[in-house]
Amino acid sequence: MDFSFSEEQQQLDDTLRRFIARGYGFERRNAIRNSSDGWSREVWRTLADIGVLAVNVPEEHGGLGYGPVETMLVMNRFGAALLVEPFLSSAVVATTLLRQAADDPLKADLLPQLAGGEKIAVLAHYEPGSRFETRHVEATARATQDGYVLDAHKAVVLHAGAADALLVSARSSGDVDAADGISLFLVPRGTPGLTLREYPTLDGQRAAEVLLREVALPASARLGAAHAALPAIELALDSGLAALCAEAVGVMDALIAATVDYLKTRRQFGQPIGRFQALQHRMADMLLHREQARSMSYLAAMRCTSDDLRERRRTLSAAKVTIGQACRFIGQNAVQLHGGMGMSDELIVSHWFKRLAMIELSCGDTDTHLQRFIATQ
Repeated sequence: MDFSFSEEQQQLDDTLRRFIARGYGFERRNAIRNSSDGWSREVWRTLADIGVLAVNVPEEHGGLGYGPVETMLVMNRFGAALLVEPFLSSAVVATTLLRQAADDPLKADLLPQLAGGEKIAVLAHYEPGSRFETRHVEATARATQDGYVLDAHKAVVLHAGAADALLVSARSSGDVDAADGISLFLVPRGTPGLTLREYPTLDGQRAAEVLLREVALPASARLGAAHAALPAIELALDSGLAALCAEAVGVMDALIAATVDYLKTRRQFGQPIGRFQALQHRMADMLLHREQARSMSYLAAMRCTSDDLRERRRTLSAAKVTIGQACRFIGQNAVQLHGGMGMSDELIVSHWFKRLAMIELSCGDTDTHLQRFIATQ
């Protein structure tokens, strides 16, 4: 199988590499992370200017019309740079969901604004008791004469504070764990009854608890058919999971390169510690884990939009297990090989380690996906 990238894909990768080298170094990223918003609107506009936010937007709506492979390349670069802007939440998950669920007039209105960086949308789906089970939705959408009234508590919604609009799932019929009966609603920021409780996460990102109490929405706020939003939500989440796997590989690439450089320069007993055979063996094991993770990331990108739901879930769970194990092994060994300084905030190694730890737990941890993989046997 040919894994080489096309000329357009290589140009996209080169554009991102130049953007990061010019304006998104470690110090700039830390300054943005420590700002009041936790992300940069200036960086977001730059990403729009170079076309990155349009990767998953169809050409007829002002986008590039690319797909998961190009998204994988973008996330590789953003992983190494530790991007804190809401690219995954808005330009991948929410954009994919709107492509699937919104009607044509809303697509024509909202997708160009997402591609141009004028608006940010974020999916609010998982709840405190869901344990990453996509069918588990306790939020309710009660039909009224004028539309719907929503009551919901959505948990750990990444970048909700940056969003101009939230895509909120709620149960309009059926039992809590039923596949049918879930509807999707567009809730603009500032809607009466909508409350966000924001907080920083371990890896420097921002998340929020999203609370909706008696939120009245017009009938036009519902996206797609009533009671039938789950397939579109799952496809968007699976696309996001494949992108997250690609981000992890980018972090691993950077972390391994930094560790190799450190082993070449740190001296002990009159020679670089990289000459010690025991440390060489550990680096070889780290490289093996990284290459396995890269292969599974490629597979996840190729299968994340498959119409065969069983095959898609099985592949993505296998990828998340492999990559989750690699996140833990590479992150821990890199820190140990750097010694005590490996966990200092001044060294980028500690930030890569925290991001890998967060990725391993996101979108379902390793144990969760191992159980899902077994269930598809």
